Amino acid sequence: MAVDLPAACRARARVEGTVQGVGFRPYVWRLANELGLGGFVLNDERGVLVEVEGEPRAVERFRARLAVEAPPLAVVERVAWADVSAAGERAFAIVSSERRGEADVPVSPDTATCADCLRELFDPADRRFRYPFVNCTNCGPRFTIVRGVPYDRPLTTMADFAMCPACQAEYDDPADRRFHAQPNACPVCGPRAWLADASGRELPSDDPIRAAARALLEGVIVAVKGVGGFHLACRADDERAVAALRSRKHREDKPFALMAAGLEAARALVELGPAEEDLLVSRRRPIVVAPRRADAAVAPSVAPGHPTLGVMLPYSPLHHLLLADAATTLVMTSGNVSDEPIAYANDEALGRLGAIADRFLLHDRPIHMRTDDSVVRPPVVLRRSRGHVPDALALPVAAARPLLACGAELKNTFCLAKGARAWVGHHVGDLENYETLRSFTEGIAHFERLFAVAPEVVAHDLHPEYLSTKNALERDGVETVGVQHHHAHLAACLAEHGERGPAVGAIYDGTGYGADATIWGGEILVGGLSSFERAGALRPVRLPGGAQAIRQPWRMACAWLAEAGDEEIPPALAGRVPAARWRAVARLAREGLASPVTTSAGRLFDAISALCGVRAEVNYEGQAAIELEAACDPAERGAYPLAVEAGPPLVLDPRETVRAAAADAADGVAAGAIAARFHHALAAATAEAIVLAATRHGLEVAVLSGGTFANAVLRDDVTRWLRIAGLRVLVPERLPPSDGGISYGQAAVAAARLEERG
Repeated sequence: MAVDLPAACRARARVEGTVQGVGFRPYVWRLANELGLGGFVLNDERGVLVEVEGEPRAVERFRARLAVEAPPLAVVERVAWADVSAAGERAFAIVSSERRGEADVPVSPDTATCADCLRELFDPADRRFRYPFVNCTNCGPRFTIVRGVPYDRPLTTMADFAMCPACQAEYDDPADRRFHAQPNACPVCGPRAWLADASGRELPSDDPIRAAARALLEGVIVAVKGVGGFHLACRADDERAVAALRSRKHREDKPFALMAAGLEAARALVELGPAEEDLLVSRRRPIVVAPRRADAAVAPSVAPGHPTLGVMLPYSPLHHLLLADAATTLVMTSGNVSDEPIAYANDEALGRLGAIADRFLLHDRPIHMRTDDSVVRPPVVLRRSRGHVPDALALPVAAARPLLACGAELKNTFCLAKGARAWVGHHVGDLENYETLRSFTEGIAHFERLFAVAPEVVAHDLHPEYLSTKNALERDGVETVGVQHHHAHLAACLAEHGERGPAVGAIYDGTGYGADATIWGGEILVGGLSSFERAGALRPVRLPGGAQAIRQPWRMACAWLAEAGDEEIPPALAGRVPAARWRAVARLAREGLASPVTTSAGRLFDAISALCGVRAEVNYEGQAAIELEAACDPAERGAYPLAVEAGPPLVLDPRETVRAAAADAADGVAAGAIAARFHHALAAATAEAIVLAATRHGLEVAVLSGGTFANAVLRDDVTRWLRIAGLRVLVPERLPPSDGGISYGQAAVAAARLEERG
């Protein structure tokens, strides 16, 4: 039976998610006009508010299409509809933003230059030809320039650039792709770039980017101001320039990132599969780590001893111009001295980088929040920063009170949470100096303002000497929640997958403060978000000399051999370590003086790395383990013995593993074979321990996390064994398995404990 419909109806939509600064309002305007609807759309502190009025079938079509056809940068999390009284409106308007309450709207990450803007950038007939700040609502800076919400120009670092009539007309036209593009500008009214020497004196040039490219081709080191901070750049194929950069930056061995002009140039450097190519050209534009091609035209000092290279493509107009003008691949590494945060202000960069860079490619668009490049080794995110931050992550347990999680000491991130939404901050770095600590506190304060989170609960690591812990405990008027380091790793992986647990977790890393005040790092945990128990661990061993053993892996080889009953110096180390020093360290390990106990998986990797001659001393965190993985012979199928004592508690005992590796090294077995046999041994033993714990507790889910599981050989091997055993395996996918994911795990634990308390 036909039903008569009213002549006109009106509906209101509350749209939440990343819907500001991404072209959502003009999209709504175009859709409403296409369907002949009246009404309005506006931004406010919660997202976008829409009212449409017209013929009922047209309103229904609008409702059906609103979220489905949203612009590419929009992330629609929720649309709440309500019927309202018709007002007789026939025209549809975009009205001024409102702000009536506290902010609750995500901000978009910085996004790579879109194809439309690139066409304009390289079109001699376009008024923005070679303008290094071209952008529109589909691309450009967002997070790094925003000071507050709603995301409107007065609340960005573009506030002081008054638009010329042509730009203002674009900005005001809902049919233009630059409608309310907050960084909109052109050469007449917008920011400008210039080239300076190391003293800051501007160098005369008709085109500063071409001049910078010429300098790079001549072997000069140039500090380049990008979207989230400075890079240090030089020719990637010029050994003299790369070696000079490495020396001046005090970065002895850690690989440099590369920027290639396009996908074809990247293919000439590394072996790319579909996943790697998709990431390289994605709007996030991370550094992608991939196997190096044998004929890659890069200097030896770019990534000494590494079978992989980290490559990214240009993601800002300035980068596109620089790479096009240079017509060669460039080193593009963070603009800092090792262990410091990247420089992001002009004066700061001249002061901190003046002894490194010969030239400075500067501009006058202020960066409000520094942000490093993200790094991905598919499928693992190694560093989550530019392009990802400040995208929100869901929490499987809504936080009953606003909370802050302060993260760990190394690879620090922080996390703010309100309700079921968590914001993990950008990569801060290692909290070991004043500059990094300042970056940490500034970042937290910015997120608190941006997302209107006034923390009432602050979660922190148990380590009393972490600067992140001290910061948490020094806050006034808050409740503090201590979260054990490895429990946070377990919780982060569970929460990322929308789960509460319980599960069995193998949590392997270098160092974490244990619940018993010893150094953990090779843990088999059983638990969920709110609690855990230690079901097992690697056999404990001494850390001779404490932190010195982390810098000198040969000490861990000595400690493990001593634990295995053999204190003789192995042939692979006899030429590198004086016999007297070896005996002294063996005595430390035996007697325990200045040698705390550890179950660290990372230190076991160090020991094997030293024993087979891969790395006896390190220049950056995790170097010995990274190079041991790289050394693995993929054709080797053998495995050393590694006993699993059923307990409880479970104990993975690698003493026989260490003896076998030392014996093979003494017999001249290749390091690649030793490395592979060790990886296979640890993987099989880890899987065995997880299956035992899962059976004992009646569980079917396994979690693999901690920095050691960035190791693809180990992770893939353990995963294969567990799946054969019928377990469901969870690994970090959106957050790093390393300490970069700790803050999110702390937030999940704190939220779960608050829920339990009611």
